Amino acid sequence: MKSWAFILAILLGLGCARQSTDSDSVPNSKIDTIQQLIQKAKDSVQLPFEIRKAFLKKAKNEAFTLTNDTIILEQLSEISLAYKTLEDSLEFRETNKQVMIMSQETDMFTPLGNSHWDLASFFKSYGALDSAFYHYKKALNSFEQLPKSIPSDITKARILYSMGQIQDSYKDYLGAEISTTSALRIFDEQGDTKRIYNCYNLLAIIASGMGDSDKSLEYYEKAGSYLDKLPSVNTIRTIFQNQNNIAHELLRKEDYSLAKTSYERLLSNKSLRDKDIELYSLANTSLAYAIFKSENKFDEPEQLLIKSIEINDSINYLDDKARAKQYYAELLAAKGDTANALQYAKESRTVARETHNNDRLLEVLQLLTQLDKANAANYANAYYELNEVIKEEERTKRDKFARIRLDTDKIKEENVLLSRERQLWAGAVLGLVVLGLTTTVIVLQYINNNRLKFKQKQQESNQEIYNLMLSQQGKFEEGRQLEQKRISEELHDGILGEMLGIRLLLSGLNERGDSASVEQRAAFIEKLREVEEDIRTISHELNHASYEKFHNFIVSLEELVSSIQKSSGISCSFTYDKKVHWDNLLGDIKINAYRIVQETLKNCVKHAKCKNIAISFGSTDDKLKLTIKDDGVGFDTNKGKRGIGLRNIISRVKKINGVFDIQSIKGKGTTISVSIPTKYIESEQTKDPITLKPAMNA
Repeated sequence: MKSWAFILAILLGLGCARQSTDSDSVPNSKIDTIQQLIQKAKDSVQLPFEIRKAFLKKAKNEAFTLTNDTIILEQLSEISLAYKTLEDSLEFRETNKQVMIMSQETDMFTPLGNSHWDLASFFKSYGALDSAFYHYKKALNSFEQLPKSIPSDITKARILYSMGQIQDSYKDYLGAEISTTSALRIFDEQGDTKRIYNCYNLLAIIASGMGDSDKSLEYYEKAGSYLDKLPSVNTIRTIFQNQNNIAHELLRKEDYSLAKTSYERLLSNKSLRDKDIELYSLANTSLAYAIFKSENKFDEPEQLLIKSIEINDSINYLDDKARAKQYYAELLAAKGDTANALQYAKESRTVARETHNNDRLLEVLQLLTQLDKANAANYANAYYELNEVIKEEERTKRDKFARIRLDTDKIKEENVLLSRERQLWAGAVLGLVVLGLTTTVIVLQYINNNRLKFKQKQQESNQEIYNLMLSQQGKFEEGRQLEQKRISEELHDGILGEMLGIRLLLSGLNERGDSASVEQRAAFIEKLREVEEDIRTISHELNHASYEKFHNFIVSLEELVSSIQKSSGISCSFTYDKKVHWDNLLGDIKINAYRIVQETLKNCVKHAKCKNIAISFGSTDDKLKLTIKDDGVGFDTNKGKRGIGLRNIISRVKKINGVFDIQSIKGKGTTISVSIPTKYIESEQTKDPITLKPAMNA
């Protein structure tokens, strides 16, 4: 029984042991050096950009000489943020990607979540809100993998608040309300009054967007109840903004009398103009409109509106220019001055277009249909087309947000299932090992008992057998040690030697930028890829996790083509010009191009009886060229009526000022070509600043 106890002790020791890691202490001097270089790059604003960038490059090189993965990731995260501060988006994206890949490979969820969070903030600052939402969701998923703690909870709440802001901007009000309420619950638990105020303020904006003015006012009042608990810094401005939000919601509710009283109370504060000239102008404009609507007066509202227009022009405050001129146009029309009313309405329309304020533009187009009877039909058509484009874009964004939530939730479920499967397999393996060891002990005990019975008669034979067993065991142990030594030598002398040599050569080439050095670096990078394949061959348990790209226009087209190919059995190919900035195209071009491809593929499946479809999307000069070709039965384009599908395609081409062409020969297939003018978006779509201006960022 001593042998059994010994084996069991070994088993328990193996079960409790953890894989050792490299715990070499990192010299503080190295970390201090890296931090000093980062600080120099951030603080030395008087130095040229290239010198500050060189500081960060040196810090990055120093970080990679460290031996502790956790510390490397911490330093790289700070370097990445420093590049973002310097507005070096290329190096920021590159360093951020390195942090993300290393974090995924080592299952370090904190730096992985931070890298997604940083990337989301980057995209949000450039107006790519769908990409920002995707990375906020990925960051949230990473932080949810961490043990529950106050810092991780606050981080999750801040991310949820940012997601709510984006969802509100695309009128996904239900999703925005869920995200913001979840954030509020955490901030409330932690007693974070500043962010509690922000959440109630955002919930009020969301309720206003949903048309529930009473609920919106309730949330604004709730937010106002936290004003006396906020830090003294900027509290006065926050109070002004809260008062303006309440007054504006009353104006939206068309309770003009109460709105007038609220704006007069706000403007009675003499310091408002000095502390926030833009808010002062907004309040003047709104007060004028409230007086005009509640008392049907002209002189006082006209003076206030002229004053607001002058202030807006003097400070170039574009956000309120369109609104002030629209209200003035309404007032002039009520006075009977149609000519001047029409002029101000057109100026309001121009400013709304320049600022991409589509909500304001819709209101001005409605006003123009009343003022300019001769062109009322044109304004009505423009209103209808703009409204449809906005609805389609909002629907697309909401669908994309839903897909992002579904994908990340699915990944979380899969991780839970994989964890359970690993536990089951580990339990099964452990059970088999225990069973095997138990069986072995029993068999050995049985053999020993038999040996004792025949010990005297078979002493010599048993001695020979025993010696033979020892010999075999020695050979087995020797073979095992030789195999371990061989694998160790392969890894150390072969792969690690090659990697060390390549790293040293790359370090030498890193400071050189001539073409020969570039080619050598490319060759060494290829050699590193071959070394990676060698490692994968030696260790079959490693599995490469592909970096998941965020969804964009081209990915949507690829997914569409792939789904058609899978469902129809038709071979589909898709090529595109990688030099084109596809995601920066105007929204209606992307939407209509997607629908044209979708409708054409559907026609191919239903009518063409084809085996192959080729889709290509390229550019020539200032035109985009979309071509879809099949090898189906074809048809006579000069005979018969065009189906509704083809008419829809032609209609969509006209919407984006494109040129449509179809070539078909019976028995030889059909080719559809669409030429589209290239138009890129100038800046992000904004909403009315009055309804979307939170007091602070979370």
